[in-house]
Amino acid sequence: MAAAPRPGRRKGRGTAVKIVITGPFAAGKTTLIRTVSEITVLSTERDVSDATRVRKAETTVAMDFGRITIDSELVLYLFGTPGQDRFDFMWELLSEGMLGFVLLVDGDVPDGVAQAVGILDAFRRNTPQAPFVVAVNKVAEVSDELLAAVRAELSLASTVPVLPCDATEKASVKRVLLGLLQHVLAGLDGADGPGAPTDAVLAEV
Repeated sequence: MAAAPRPGRRKGRGTAVKIVITGPFAAGKTTLIRTVSEITVLSTERDVSDATRVRKAETTVAMDFGRITIDSELVLYLFGTPGQDRFDFMWELLSEGMLGFVLLVDGDVPDGVAQAVGILDAFRRNTPQAPFVVAVNKVAEVSDELLAAVRAELSLASTVPVLPCDATEKASVKRVLLGLLQHVLAGLDGADGPGAPTDAVLAEV
């Protein structure tokens, strides 16, 4: 795999990297960022006016923005994308300069994974070398059956991690972010960026 974009260096404040959280409408992207962000999340949610209101009263129309400091050497800037196709122009804009992305899918609805196919295809076209993980929201663990179904539906390579996630639990969200960072660093041969954060480091955040 080709090298991912290099992290940026903040003068005197360690390395800051951009992580994008994307996924279908109502998958839990805004919730995930709010759960883990150490700052008040900048959100652009507006009332839903169409039939999807039965699932969610508000939807992101531009982006969500949050931040989490991993340690003195690494800070993650989290950018959440809109989930609806009519805001798909934001997918390309927000993906610029990212280190990698999390594709969040709703594991509690029958077509939750299928809804993510178009979004993943768009990211693959816009940033074909970007590393990513798939996080299945609202499941305690990814069974072999679910893993096979997710990989088949999204046409995933065997190297792409598929992780369980509870977007309302900080520890669960941190495990997803750690999984992405480890996946990114695994693809960087001779990277001069920061070493991979450990579970112990994330546990302190």
